[in-house]
Amino acid sequence: MHATDSRGHSPAFLQPQNGSSHRSSGYVPGKVVPLRPPPPPKSQASAKLTSIRQEARATFAFSTEEQQAQRESRKQKRHKNTFICFAITSFSFFVALAVILGISSKYAPDENCPDQNPRLRNWDPGQDSAEHVVIKEGDMFRLTSDATVNSVVIQDGGLLVFGDDKDGSRNITLRTRYILIKDGGALHIGAEKCRYKSKATIALYGKSDEGESMPIFGKKFIGVEAGGTLEIHGAQKVSWTLLARTLPSSGLTFGSYAFEKDFSRGLNVRIIDQDTAKILESARFDTHEYHNESRRLQEFLRVQDPGRIVAIAVGDSAAKSLLQGTIQMIQDRLGSKLIQGLGYRQAWALVGVIDGGSTSCNESVRNYENHSSGGKALAQREFYTVDGQKFAVTAYSEWIEGVSLSGFRVEVVDGVKLHLLDDVSSWKPGDQIVVASTDYSMYQAEEFTLLPCPECNRFQVKVKEAPQFLHMGEITDGVDMRAEVGILTRNVVIRGEMEDSCYAGNQCQFFDYDTYGGHVMIRKNFTSVHLSYVELKHMGQQQLGRYPVHFHLCGDVDYKGGYRHATFVDGLSIHHSFSRCITVHGTNGLLIKDTIGFDTLGHCFFLEDGVEQRNTLFHNLGLLTKPGTLLPTDRNNSVCTTMRDKVFGNYVPVPATDCMAVSTFWISHPNNNLISNAAAGSQDAGIWYLFHKEPTGESSGLQLLAKPELTPLGIFYNNRVHSSFKAGLFIDKGVKTTNASSADPREYLCLDNSARFRPHQDADPEKPRVAALIDRLISFKNNDNGAWVRGGDIVVQNSAFADNGIGLTFASDGSFPSDEGSSQEVSESLFVGESRNYGFQGGQNKYVGIGGIDQKPRTLPRNRTFPIRGFQIYDGPIHLTRCTFKKYVPTPDRYTSAIGFLMKNPWQITPRNNISLVKFGPHVSLNVFFGKPGPWFEDCELDGDKNSIFHDIDGSVTGYKDAYVGRMDNYLIRHPSCVNITKWNAVVCSGNYAQVYVQTWSTQNLTMTIARDEYPSYPMVLRGINQKAAFPQYQPVIMLEKGYTIHWNGPAPRTAFLYLINFNKNDWIRVGLCYPSNTSFQVTFGFLQRRNGSLSRMEEYEPVHSLEELQRKQSERKFYFDSTTGLLFLYLKAKSHRDGHSYCSSQGCERVKIQAATDSKDTSNCMARAYPQYSRKPSALKRMPSMLTRLCQDCGTRQVVFTSDPHKSYLPVQFHSPSKAETQRGDLTIISVNGTDFTIQNAGVLLLIVDACSVPFRLMEKKIFSPADVSRMEEYLRTGIPPRSIVLLSTRGEIKHLNISDSLVPLGLAKPAHLYNKGSTIFLGFSGNFKPAWAKLFTSPAGQGLGLLEQFLPLQLDEYGCPQASVVRRRDLELFMQTAKAH
Repeated sequence: MHATDSRGHSPAFLQPQNGSSHRSSGYVPGKVVPLRPPPPPKSQASAKLTSIRQEARATFAFSTEEQQAQRESRKQKRHKNTFICFAITSFSFFVALAVILGISSKYAPDENCPDQNPRLRNWDPGQDSAEHVVIKEGDMFRLTSDATVNSVVIQDGGLLVFGDDKDGSRNITLRTRYILIKDGGALHIGAEKCRYKSKATIALYGKSDEGESMPIFGKKFIGVEAGGTLEIHGAQKVSWTLLARTLPSSGLTFGSYAFEKDFSRGLNVRIIDQDTAKILESARFDTHEYHNESRRLQEFLRVQDPGRIVAIAVGDSAAKSLLQGTIQMIQDRLGSKLIQGLGYRQAWALVGVIDGGSTSCNESVRNYENHSSGGKALAQREFYTVDGQKFAVTAYSEWIEGVSLSGFRVEVVDGVKLHLLDDVSSWKPGDQIVVASTDYSMYQAEEFTLLPCPECNRFQVKVKEAPQFLHMGEITDGVDMRAEVGILTRNVVIRGEMEDSCYAGNQCQFFDYDTYGGHVMIRKNFTSVHLSYVELKHMGQQQLGRYPVHFHLCGDVDYKGGYRHATFVDGLSIHHSFSRCITVHGTNGLLIKDTIGFDTLGHCFFLEDGVEQRNTLFHNLGLLTKPGTLLPTDRNNSVCTTMRDKVFGNYVPVPATDCMAVSTFWISHPNNNLISNAAAGSQDAGIWYLFHKEPTGESSGLQLLAKPELTPLGIFYNNRVHSSFKAGLFIDKGVKTTNASSADPREYLCLDNSARFRPHQDADPEKPRVAALIDRLISFKNNDNGAWVRGGDIVVQNSAFADNGIGLTFASDGSFPSDEGSSQEVSESLFVGESRNYGFQGGQNKYVGIGGIDQKPRTLPRNRTFPIRGFQIYDGPIHLTRCTFKKYVPTPDRYTSAIGFLMKNPWQITPRNNISLVKFGPHVSLNVFFGKPGPWFEDCELDGDKNSIFHDIDGSVTGYKDAYVGRMDNYLIRHPSCVNITKWNAVVCSGNYAQVYVQTWSTQNLTMTIARDEYPSYPMVLRGINQKAAFPQYQPVIMLEKGYTIHWNGPAPRTAFLYLINFNKNDWIRVGLCYPSNTSFQVTFGFLQRRNGSLSRMEEYEPVHSLEELQRKQSERKFYFDSTTGLLFLYLKAKSHRDGHSYCSSQGCERVKIQAATDSKDTSNCMARAYPQYSRKPSALKRMPSMLTRLCQDCGTRQVVFTSDPHKSYLPVQFHSPSKAETQRGDLTIISVNGTDFTIQNAGVLLLIVDACSVPFRLMEKKIFSPADVSRMEEYLRTGIPPRSIVLLSTRGEIKHLNISDSLVPLGLAKPAHLYNKGSTIFLGFSGNFKPAWAKLFTSPAGQGLGLLEQFLPLQLDEYGCPQASVVRRRDLELFMQTAKAH
């Protein structure tokens, strides 16, 4: 069908084309350009003039009289026509006025609204799946009703607009196999300044094995070609936020409760806390058989506190021995009316309140007949917790075919209320939301449906379903672990229509569901594309190039590409989709903002070919990123080894090194910007930066102006990563850029370990390095690594790591001689080992055990033996400074340390690893751990394990200033004054240290032994970095100005190189290398130029005749061979200065080459001949410092809290609430506010009033109420607290009647609490017209304390009604604007 407009009018939207002939410089995307109306018909005046002229020409044929008569006739006719015209004109005017008034009263025309363009014609193509619609020049259609067609092509200036209503009452669904927009065609649903209000759906239908496949685009798509315009703008709403209060499993703090049992004879009783719904007591009383059981029940009920909820259910029978006194107690305290007549095997259930009377009692009874009660005796009542959560208590009893059943349930009813950080009044009942996991398993993410909630404020919603898992809503131990909450529903939807199960060739061996969804592809030279607040569901296909949103080889899509209005996607919801979220392919300058990607396959936010630059990802959320099949890096273990059609020969992929890299944010070029994003659960990594050696895919062959691995990092600020298995943040590796071959059988684009990030100015390795800045990263609950960062120079600052297997690992960009040396630094950061986020079993969490400072059950990153570490050193050099470590406590099963080393490390480690100004909290048992043989460490005998070392610059780690810390059994670095720290497996020494890099040629599987002359009984045996390599390399750390000997477990190498690594000018050591006694030597020195491999300033070593002569001439190029011992002695002394972190001197790498000539094939181990002849007495060249007498006062991070809203101020508050026994021991009750302690020593109540509008904090009043004064406290709480105040309350000792319940309700509680016979009470509240989510009440049973509680309270919130403060600086928005200007 060709839908045309015969008038042939020009398009209603005049847009500038990027590379298209359809061009208009006046177009502003999102704004409708009003057109002039069509040329009007000739006016009455012109018609009248024509008539007069015609009359004039005709008069010459008549006589004068006739002409006069005709003039009179025409005059009368003109008067009549004038009257008629006036009447018609007047009527038309009033009709038009009425129409205009009617329209304006319903829907005032708005030039910004595309559907109100007066040139549009309503279009109703009906339901015809065979129709091929072409909308071309002159066609300007407004779709006003549901339609089904085969396809829609919009071209040559054609226009399709979805109709809308002011009240949003329309619901339009367009079903089609595809929509193609090109050559001036345009599709509009709403506009930026006139968002679509109604419900609009584009449903893409069709199966992979039916219908035609379009060139380039395939099937089931919306495609935008050159000259096409796609503008879709749904109703704006907050895209995602964070929980502001923890959402417990089941919706109740202590969980729901369900119990059922058969033949539990007697009265089964449950006591439930009316404030928390917690089961306090569970008991059974066999009142059928025993009178004493009846008396016990009577006493049990007598001592219960007023207000407690009681649930009772009969099991089997309960009446036979039920005494009258017990019956009376049940009547008096619970208000029962049915207990008096309870008979044999009657089913009876009751739910009541102690001393609540009959009005609080609900009960039911059923008679026992023919082995059945004919249904349940069911009792139920509903209550509210002090937090405002509604719950029901149910008791039931029944007989079914001779079987007695009784049971209880405690569960939420009428929905669960969520407290959120931001105003979510734009979220509506019926909307779907998702709450992210805050545990190790991403599968704890949950979807919910919103319910009507008239009692909710604008920061609250109510959900229909009860949560299965715990979702944190608090800042925990100073780290923001609040769960992300995203809204999935939009009023404009693009969705794929799906089959019930997988079919045809859609990878059904891996998926049991249909993965052939729709897709949106935008190609180069489009006119305008902007998508905002659109829902994309069931999109993507497990085929290359078929993604929910795909910018395909578009080049520059911002001002640099000629687009006055830079291209963006904003507020999209992409969920339950089958291939990625947004693919940026060969495209630069795109803005992706406020977009959610949930439950998708393969990399979610995907930068494809390694050429994509200047793209900005701002405040996006990705979660539940699952493995796919498209690329090796998308695949999990099983898919990786199964898909082998693109490998060479019989090669079997290795999942850990070829695949298993699926990431929520896959960033293939460093020159992109990530600001305020959240990666909240991925199979492998949250954010992965990788570095292509050359462009890949369809960008292959492009000449990059700069290599990605040399390019400085774009902006990285305020991103959060959690619930991923391999790493939260991963900066390392590249992909294979060659096809599979016999030389390398791996698949194209599999992971590759060749790339190293080493950013330089202008990406020029000859220019200075530019440090990559990772600023404000929050990483928690990642199984392996919070962050793995390789390369240099790299700086991590203002970041927090909690509950990760390993918090942060730094790995250098290589080792000598692969790189010139770089550095990595972490500063102003916090590391937490095992926080108060205990996790929750389920959702594919694999590991559970005991841990934390309280040794409670918790989920674990790995199994119970895995050695948790905060900061891990791989090689270096690193600098760890101004960081704080908390809660690293070992268990009997595992070593948990603040600082550790890469396990099973064959690599080198530099002594230039520096640590300073670090602080260890009181619950850090192992500051450092060097490993021991056992689980995970294995034999702990690889070269890197043995040479582990760092420099404690200021003594903040060990207490010894300017000391080096190494493994306790490393005698290459020791002297007699060193201090052993056995539990660390460490030794602390003074001295100066460097490395010798020893390389041998053609000596596979050769082991090197190095001994220091002062400790020959403790040599170090080195296996070499790669024993099977043709050029094995060994790199021991050595103490300078000492003598060493080197031996082999096989024939001595004929060629050996010794490089001076990290030697400063004039640093030296003496080495003796073992050779057969008949060996002759050629020894040369030179400077190796690392980049081109050339040698300069070559010098020959000359032999001398004694060791004494060699010692006298150690600054000269001399060697001495002692043929009796077989030792070749020479001095390695640095001649040139070394700069910065370079391994080598500024003149090049100082290298000694030893060429040995011998026909001996004997093992060259001279230890027995060398010692004791060359043994020396151990000595310290640098005096061991004294141990520091006091802790560093200025160490650790100066930040107390690390949040994802760093522009907000949070007040740290700690309560220390001792138990009765601790109180008797003299422990104080403390409220600590921002580090200032306020105490109470005697029984009573400590009350602090803090100004909620002052930063850092202002104490307005401190009051202590003795037990005798407690009665006055209620009046003070009611009338004495000024508005906009934070109320902090803590009790000491047992106060029998803390009668302040009613006065706490205006301060934040949902109802008066039960405060009788409590061991401790803590309350946080707010005085004002707002009830914040952080308002809480904590109580403990008599005799017990609450221990240590920590809360972080936001200050200066608008909701508090604080006076307008100075403008809050938003660093994230500043950086965002900076990126926009850069575009």
